[in-house]
Amino acid sequence: MPAKLLFSVITRTCIINSNYKINKLVCYSSFSHINPQSYHSTLIKNGSTHLLHLVNYLLSLYLKFPDSEYASKLFDEIPERDVRTWTVLISGFSRYGHHRIALDYFTEMQNEGIVAPNAFTLSTALKCCASVNNGLLIGKAIHGWITRNGIDVDVALHNSVLDHYSKFRMFDYVKRFFGLMDIKDSTSWNIVMAASLRKGDMENILDFFWRLPIKTVSSWNTIIGGLLQRGLEINALELLHDMVKVGTAFNRVTFSISLVLASSLKSLVLGRQIHCQLLRSGVNEDPFACTSLLDMYCKCGKMDKASVIFRELKLISCSKGSQDDLNDRTVLWSTMIAGYVQHGMVKDALVYFNSMIHEQVEVDLFTLTSVVSASANTALLELGQQIHARTLKLGHGQEVILCSSMIDMYAKCGKLDDALSFFRQTRTRNVVIWSVMISSYGMHGLGNEAVQLFESMKKEGIRPNEVSFVGILTACSHAGLIEEGCKYFKAMIDVYGIQPGIEHFACMVDLFGRAGHLKEIKDFVYENGIHHLREVWKSYVSSCWLHKNVEMMNSVSKKLLELDPDEADSYLVISNTYSANHAWENATKVRGLMLEREVRKIPGRSWI
Repeated sequence: MPAKLLFSVITRTCIINSNYKINKLVCYSSFSHINPQSYHSTLIKNGSTHLLHLVNYLLSLYLKFPDSEYASKLFDEIPERDVRTWTVLISGFSRYGHHRIALDYFTEMQNEGIVAPNAFTLSTALKCCASVNNGLLIGKAIHGWITRNGIDVDVALHNSVLDHYSKFRMFDYVKRFFGLMDIKDSTSWNIVMAASLRKGDMENILDFFWRLPIKTVSSWNTIIGGLLQRGLEINALELLHDMVKVGTAFNRVTFSISLVLASSLKSLVLGRQIHCQLLRSGVNEDPFACTSLLDMYCKCGKMDKASVIFRELKLISCSKGSQDDLNDRTVLWSTMIAGYVQHGMVKDALVYFNSMIHEQVEVDLFTLTSVVSASANTALLELGQQIHARTLKLGHGQEVILCSSMIDMYAKCGKLDDALSFFRQTRTRNVVIWSVMISSYGMHGLGNEAVQLFESMKKEGIRPNEVSFVGILTACSHAGLIEEGCKYFKAMIDVYGIQPGIEHFACMVDLFGRAGHLKEIKDFVYENGIHHLREVWKSYVSSCWLHKNVEMMNSVSKKLLELDPDEADSYLVISNTYSANHAWENATKVRGLMLEREVRKIPGRSWI
């Protein structure tokens, strides 16, 4: 693939106002190098504040910074505004995520009726609609206004309308509007393709892709990324190979998607190939791609390689000082800490976390969540409490993702009362928060309390999801509530339309097994066609061990070792069951088979 660097051409503009005898040239090379207050002072001193093109430029300078208070004040002081004034203001607020404010100004522009919006103003307003309440209705109103007033619509504005309906999953509108478009570009086709991916129309999506008149790099990114999000990693990998064959050059988004694909597949070979191409292409200092590269090595378990890349990227980010680079530093640290936590290397994760604080790198929500998870997995209550205090100081006390981790941490550290107290103090309880608390009760064997909480969640109008049912089924299993467990399993399918996953089936096998209903397990396994799932048979074996049923173990163990011949835990559970029932000959055979297949037990470790 061609390795070309993208060069950004910096335009220098000089503004000369001869009418007011301004002998000084006001030169600028980029927005980020100009202080808007200084420029504003210069305009006031020179009496140039009535020149609209200069004031518009000043407004755009103010809107290059997140604090938009000065921009709003300046806008209010402009007596006569043109379409550029309004568009600069609306797009500026939109850029920093203030979508409701941007739409309020758009509404004000329409109500004044002095200046009509142009195509860019309308496109920006349509993009804002996806992030506000009643956004669909607002977008339809804008579309209607365009149609009624006979606005000269270019393909870019058409694409904005198309994208608006796609984001709100109005697939019939997308199809109809796309068919009415006289001129379509690659962006138009990509929007429709993305809509098909959202709809889940996987049967026709590949045919649609190959029928694209022009396959740009964005087209490839859309289809590969969409397949990856739908869990179709193999299909995504095949298309990535096709992209390389046709010679389409990767951009930063392609590299990031490809590295995420390698992470999902846990394919270090693929990841290294992409890393090599990243170096050749000259995009190896792009924060977006490099963070994905770091995450890939973490996900593949190569923490030594990840630490080397981290140090290199850290030096690059430290040499820069912009706000974006400071944010990139935070992401790098967060990725490393999460990687160590994921692989159980809690000590290393805490060393990095301490270094992060020592170097005064901003600690974000993601980092705090990772450290709380580490505290939970290792029962480090004191550390978890310290992080709890820090979250309150940083103002993250009510963040949903952090609240769920906190509840889980207190429950796993044996502080169920603290977990419940935290749950009650949480103002916004979504399905994640409820599910974690239900699982916490189950973890402590409090099945009846879990059932009561599950019913309370339903009364609150919260629809349970897959994780909620794993929690309640686990709770029923640990408490021996067979009737309730069967009821919830049936409701999950019949009432909520959730298809059982591996964890749900394993919970049901465990439910029957703990109660000693070993024959019912066999019927359940074959009735549901799950005899190919090793997790189910592992749970079945554990039940045989719990009730010391050697006769049942003989048939179940054979099936498990067929499906999972390389897992040491399976051999050990089977062997221990035979030993507990004095079936020494069978136990010896299993141990011998383990040695013959060179299956080794990983030595146990303790944090105590």
